[in-house]
Amino acid sequence: MARIQLENVKKAFGKVQALDGITIDVKDKEFFVLFGPAGAGKTTILNCIAGIAMPEEGVVKFGDEVMNLTDPAHRNVAMVFENYALYPQMTVYDNMASALRSKLYKASEEEIAERIQWAAKTMKMENLLERLPSQLSNGQKQRVAMGRALVRTPNVFLMDEPLAHLDAKLRNSMRTELKEMQANLGSTCIYVTHDFMEAMALGDRIAIINKGKIVQIGTGDEIYYMPCNEFTAQLMGEPQINIFEATVAATNDGFDAKINVCGEEITLALPKDDNVYSKIKEQGMVRCDIGIRPQNVKYSFEPKEGYFKSTVYSYESIGNKSVIVAECGDYQLRMIAPNGLNVEIDSDVYIKLEMDHIILFDFESKEYIVRYDEASFIALAASKEEE
Repeated sequence: MARIQLENVKKAFGKVQALDGITIDVKDKEFFVLFGPAGAGKTTILNCIAGIAMPEEGVVKFGDEVMNLTDPAHRNVAMVFENYALYPQMTVYDNMASALRSKLYKASEEEIAERIQWAAKTMKMENLLERLPSQLSNGQKQRVAMGRALVRTPNVFLMDEPLAHLDAKLRNSMRTELKEMQANLGSTCIYVTHDFMEAMALGDRIAIINKGKIVQIGTGDEIYYMPCNEFTAQLMGEPQINIFEATVAATNDGFDAKINVCGEEITLALPKDDNVYSKIKEQGMVRCDIGIRPQNVKYSFEPKEGYFKSTVYSYESIGNKSVIVAECGDYQLRMIAPNGLNVEIDSDVYIKLEMDHIILFDFESKEYIVRYDEASFIALAASKEEE
């Protein structure tokens, strides 16, 4: 396996700048996830690594070797596409064996059979080996495409949303299998997804991509708890983070944040935190955006002291939890609730924000400023990095 580096890689398709100065350093044997919205440039990054697309500027390295002028066949990468790319005239067995029968990576038939049986067992498709692709479901085709990559021993596995067409149950089990397989193989893997849960579950590190640029690189915890801006904060989380505009004012005891809810100004005391207070003073902060995750919003259907009034906009049950969306003037506030509640649309709901879990963003630039107990999250990230 190999360390994969991209240095200031740029790629355009006509007038569209698909990649704009991408720089990443994927460690040997790392599971590295590219995460972002559709059209962000994730697949183009994989294509540049595989040699399918040639960057106009920048360098692609495998280890210390520059690969820009190396053709795809000689880069020794195994790529799993979202659209399967199976040979329709070949059986599942022959599709999986195709790379190992090529002149460049030829193996004996005994070794091929051994590797295919292992991959088929891992992917739970031992009974499919004699079928043609036309006899398979979409989920089965995707598993064949992944199995074809697994039988290889490439420099790097490149996976472009390989679980996208699997059913929910198999997708969840395959996340666990993928991570375990990657660890057992000692392989370098670069994985593309736009699924937040996949990114968090699989990635040793995650690169957030948007409009052809790297927004942030870090572990899942680093990005979730300390997002570099509001875009990343909203991308990382389901339901997504709540963000309010606020006015910050000094008091005798510290600072208050004032937000407008349904035309009424609500004052929320900011808990004592020396780091937060020093950042507010340092920036002379008057206005900011406050971010709070749905799990840190308390609610009641009866009036309570310290709770402000809003209106139920929607109620959605999603498996083992529910999401209540409350309308607060110009904002829609998401919060997590247990299943089985009898919630009526347009009824009153009373809300309290856990202010010791908020994140402060710059009002103008939308960049991250500080969060409560930031030092603990930095220490946690450092300890995981050492592991």
